[in-house]
Amino acid sequence: MKKSSKTDSATYISKDINENITRLKDDFGHSSDIIINCIKSDNNKDLIWANIYIKSLVDRNTINNLSSELAELNFKDCSTEPDINFDILMNYLPGLRDSKGGFDFESLYAALLSGDTVFLFDGCDKFLIVASETDESRSIEEPTSQTVIRGPKEGFTENININILLIRKRIKNIALRVENMTIGSITKTTVSLMYIDKIAKEEIVQEIRNRLDRIEIDGILEGGYIEELIKDDRYSFFPTFLSSEKPDSVVAALLEGKVAILVDGTSYVLTVPALMVDFLQVSEDYYHHYVVSSVMRFFRFAAFFLTLLVPATYIALTTFHQEMIPTLLLVSLAAQREGVPFPAFFEALLMEATFEILREAGIRMPRAIGPAISIVGALVLGQAAVEAGIISAAMVIIVSITAISSFAIPNYEMSNAVRLIRFALMFLAGVLGLYGVFMGLMVMVLHLCKIKSVTVPYLTPIAPRIKGMNRDTILRLPLWKMKRRPMGISGTDASRVEEKNPVSSSQKSKPELR
Repeated sequence: MKKSSKTDSATYISKDINENITRLKDDFGHSSDIIINCIKSDNNKDLIWANIYIKSLVDRNTINNLSSELAELNFKDCSTEPDINFDILMNYLPGLRDSKGGFDFESLYAALLSGDTVFLFDGCDKFLIVASETDESRSIEEPTSQTVIRGPKEGFTENININILLIRKRIKNIALRVENMTIGSITKTTVSLMYIDKIAKEEIVQEIRNRLDRIEIDGILEGGYIEELIKDDRYSFFPTFLSSEKPDSVVAALLEGKVAILVDGTSYVLTVPALMVDFLQVSEDYYHHYVVSSVMRFFRFAAFFLTLLVPATYIALTTFHQEMIPTLLLVSLAAQREGVPFPAFFEALLMEATFEILREAGIRMPRAIGPAISIVGALVLGQAAVEAGIISAAMVIIVSITAISSFAIPNYEMSNAVRLIRFALMFLAGVLGLYGVFMGLMVMVLHLCKIKSVTVPYLTPIAPRIKGMNRDTILRLPLWKMKRRPMGISGTDASRVEEKNPVSSSQKSKPELR
């Protein structure tokens, strides 16, 4: 290949193998884990070639096997032309393992950094890439953040190829599409889109592609980077991408017409569009009887509102609306607060902030002692605060109900959003009473109606209301009644069941002749 300019000579490799190796060493800063083996063939003295790889990224067994395979290749009768020898090796290796050719340094470096082995030939201005990346990763284990009693126990790992395997193992259909792209100017992170053709809406898939293509950042370390960079309303702290560690949950989303985004290096897979109701549902809802699942889902929605409103309602009632409290309860509350020096708002704020610190400490502490520290700390601090007269016993009950209800929210991102809104409602309750709480709820609902998840309204199918699509929201109807996929998300193939033409009694099938 001819070099037409100085810029081109800096891009494409040279025919001089020593020049190529010198430049490679300089560009990598003479890193000690870059292995360069220069070899001169015993059968053909004119054949000089080198295999190059990064020791920390390749599979050692693959490298050893590759060396033994190449040792069996006889170059004795080959031509003295390097291009012909290159073609011989190019035709020889595909039968053993994946290989491809290249011409420029950018492709060469990308191959090395991906764990492949590169072969250079003296006198040849192209190179050969042979797959040799290591498959070492964490084994498939039970998810830590999505535990279930009944259902699959497999969880995603940090290896994107294994995660694709776990999904393909459950969807044995040629319509399942996988599209790979590289994001991050420095990290070169592999990101994969997965969707089912005809079931996923083409407009949504194309919109996600466009948003991912527009990302300009030096590195992607987790799916949270993707979510923050391409979400519709970047200032909203409500999650619009559903993350999951469970392959069955992701497969269920794909069957509804949603798109999965897999990021190499993380065990969480994003699915989008994600609706408000999706964050209060779990995969186990579909593995139990629909009546039991509906009741448990109703309790989750109740826990959502308890987490959001219990502290604010208590502050508003005890501060501004004592007449709404039953007399006996009011007398009991007044007796408990007799020695408390702080108003209800500051009392609740102190306890809620203390609990959030204990929760964070329990997460960051070593796993063996974290739960013990958080539980014992809450009990000891609560009891000591009551005895010291800093807070009332009723406030301990209020904070406990709020904390327990927050743990019933299955999605951690949604739980974080509710916790933030809870503090805002507490402040409004302390200033304006129930009027402030209702005003805060109105603003929250208007905000939820405004935001979208990749062009799909967040409150679908409640607002906008889609007739016939509320069979799997707050309650779960039997599976045989959910014959169509969600409207607005699914593509042309919106039916969950295969249409079959019934055979009449007069049209009995004839026995097959063998």
